[in-house]
Amino acid sequence: MIKINKPKFWDKKIGFLSILFFPLSLVFLFLIFLKKKIVKGRKFKIPIICVGNIYIGGTGKTPTSVLLAKELSRLGKKTVILRKYYKHHNDEYYLIKNHFKNLIVTKNRLMGLKEAEDSDFDIAILDDGLQDYKIKKNQKIVCFNSNQLIGNGLVLPAGPLRENLYALENVDIVLINGSKVQDFENKILNINKKIEIFYSSYKPTNLEEFKNKKLLAIAGIGNPENFFQMMEKNNLNVIKKITFPDHYEFSRNEIQDIIDEAKNSNFQIIMTEKDYFKVNKFNLDKINYLKVTLEIYEKEKFLSKIKSLYD
Repeated sequence: MIKINKPKFWDKKIGFLSILFFPLSLVFLFLIFLKKKIVKGRKFKIPIICVGNIYIGGTGKTPTSVLLAKELSRLGKKTVILRKYYKHHNDEYYLIKNHFKNLIVTKNRLMGLKEAEDSDFDIAILDDGLQDYKIKKNQKIVCFNSNQLIGNGLVLPAGPLRENLYALENVDIVLINGSKVQDFENKILNINKKIEIFYSSYKPTNLEEFKNKKLLAIAGIGNPENFFQMMEKNNLNVIKKITFPDHYEFSRNEIQDIIDEAKNSNFQIIMTEKDYFKVNKFNLDKINYLKVTLEIYEKEKFLSKIKSLYD
């Protein structure tokens, strides 16, 4: 499989390549504008929480959706996560099912929501779908990572954004994974004063498995540098890093080659959990993944905002 990684210029200051692609971005923005004007949103009986992003990939939508689904279930609400089917996204579907059993995957989100209503679920969580204007959402949560935020600030293909920051005019909550970024908060609040901003972080839970070992780290996620930084922050000794595009489909031979390299160099392999689900089917030894949990700061305040949907 051909490896196509995210363009590096997306996360740098606006330069030659950004300017070169900018006319196409204007066309992209115009198409979004038309779509918003033409498409009519359908309202459902079931409350819908959309966990989405405007930065393409690697913002923590899926872990947030799972955490939210678990918390709502704990509060007695029959909750379902809804994902649109994409051929190469099986890694995320397996990841969700490993942590939360109620998942609907369908080629059409409208059909999926009808199925959720017919199955008497109390709340549906759209994992992605912010840009699906055919659905009226009761609450919108937009996720960012503090390492990337909005990159160079431009929409595709000149930058990494699915739509510009003004999309936050109609959003209820922004969840930033990582450290506090006051300038970015101010920028958001200038667009939407009613928006509530929360922060989250990933906490590794099996660090002891990897302490004092030479590690070969593999990441095929939206922003692999975030994974590498988390390991370095937790004093893990990463000797070599191998990156793949998001949703990359590994071959058995490819993984076996990496295992052989690790064995020859006396490295231990460490992967993301999402990547692990893609290679676990090969039943190969010598592969471990870093287990992490998502923690939302001021979680009770965050949940009280969500609970306003049904109280």
